[in-house]
Amino acid sequence: MVRTRPPTRLPLAEFARRKLADLAERGILRRLATSRRGAHQEVERDGRRLVAFCDNDYLGLTQDPRVKAAAQAAIAAHGAGAGASRHITGNPPLYEALEARLAAFKGHEAAVVFGSGYLANVGAVPVLAGRGDLVLIDELAHACLFAGAQLGGARVCRFRHNDLADAERLLATRRHRHERALIVTDGVFSMDGDQAPLAALQDLAGRHDAWLYVDDAHGLGVLGAGRGTAAEQGVRLSLGMGTLSKALGSYGGYVSGPAPVIDLIRSRARSLIYTTGLPPAATAAALAALEIIEREPERCRVPLAHARRFAARLGLAKPESAIVPLVLGTPQAALAAQRALEEAGFLVVAIRPPTVPEGTARLRLSFTAAHRTEDIDRLADAVRALGLA
Repeated sequence: MVRTRPPTRLPLAEFARRKLADLAERGILRRLATSRRGAHQEVERDGRRLVAFCDNDYLGLTQDPRVKAAAQAAIAAHGAGAGASRHITGNPPLYEALEARLAAFKGHEAAVVFGSGYLANVGAVPVLAGRGDLVLIDELAHACLFAGAQLGGARVCRFRHNDLADAERLLATRRHRHERALIVTDGVFSMDGDQAPLAALQDLAGRHDAWLYVDDAHGLGVLGAGRGTAAEQGVRLSLGMGTLSKALGSYGGYVSGPAPVIDLIRSRARSLIYTTGLPPAATAAALAALEIIEREPERCRVPLAHARRFAARLGLAKPESAIVPLVLGTPQAALAAQRALEEAGFLVVAIRPPTVPEGTARLRLSFTAAHRTEDIDRLADAVRALGLA
């Protein structure tokens, strides 16, 4: 006999209240706070001025006068929004210029811009791997990569973080059962700050007739003279993804690679077809930011140098990116550390499950070209005084 659950009699609002209470008790309830961002990563929140070490504006370009002027000029010339999907209204002005510039910057034939990095991954990955295919994904890859892999209906297998032997084992035992195989990883892992071994992964993909897809959202603008993790490691990738919303200081995401692959993504990616195009201000700002990066490559070296200055002051391992995690264990410990640093004048947000694995709640510190060295040193002193490192 099939047993069925009795229908719930709980009102919707009461259901939500109980869920919220449970999240709060476990220390993983999330709330939004109003903040006003300014120069040098200064933030005004709840009437206090704090120095933020938690966002991804790695080059400080969200506040750059040249980027803001480009966005303002685009609004004046082309309006505030795109009106509809690009497949309906066509490319708003500057789209084609931005995609051509991105492709050239990454050394690829073509690029396609999406409404966000999340939309890029949930749209592109299912185009490349669907039913009957295999997706191997690093266990610490970004949530949107997992979402994209699952949306396509492929068989999804996690391999241990940066563990080439585990990835090789999975390919050796499972590749033959599937028509196509895709290896998916971050270039720089957003919560740990370490880099993926791209040359070894590319070699592994080649030996097993698989493709490699790299999300380099946190490498672009920071590593390889701004060109990303692959450039830093001396690897030439045939396909890659990045964002316009971190080091470029704007909004959106992109995928770049061979022209036929990009044409296929343009034609089949649901998150592109069924999403309104980026506003002209966003595309203009991203174009201006790319020009700054190409003209001022020395700016791209600063975030990593700042991260290493902070780590050296505390005797921590040498960072591989602008991200430095301080793993504290429980959500409660991470929240307490966040509050303590706020009292010291810093905004560093606690990162808790499910964003990171259970038992690894942390403070995720990110360093930018806009930070002042005196603020970095003050932060290191505060972290040491609180016993967080």
